[in-house]
Amino acid sequence: MKRETLFLKVVIILMAIPVLAVCIFVVPPLSSFVAEIIPKWAFLQYVFLIAMYATAIAYFVALYQALKLLGYIDKNIAFSELSVKALKNIKYCAITITVLYILCLPIILYMAQVDDAPGLGGLGMIITFGAIVIAVFAAVLQKLLQNAIDIKSENDLTV
Repeated sequence: MKRETLFLKVVIILMAIPVLAVCIFVVPPLSSFVAEIIPKWAFLQYVFLIAMYATAIAYFVALYQALKLLGYIDKNIAFSELSVKALKNIKYCAITITVLYILCLPIILYMAQVDDAPGLGGLGMIITFGAIVIAVFAAVLQKLLQNAIDIKSENDLTV
């Protein structure tokens, strides 16, 4: 393992710890709060719970793909189809997170209004916009990497 990527791998692992803690300690009480504030539609608590855990799964898959990408960099195969595939998976995970948060945003905003916690609504929007930015950035990197691979293969054929 190279020192250049070791720090990034540690950072990626450290990024997983708070999300895991939120999944264990925050999401279940939050979903039961949904059932309390909307008793007519108590089933929304399960929809909210499933969406939040699906978001966490997509997040962990994206982190795993980033670790794989760093592994490809360690092995000096960063300019390969494997890297393009990892970036494509990160892009799809970010799009999934965006869609799930957009679907849950009305529930989050209603909870923020009932509980008088405007930060909760802002947090939902920040996560949504952050995921959009990551999706766009991964798509741009994917396209650039694919173009670099194509140019490299053209040069290999002409020599």
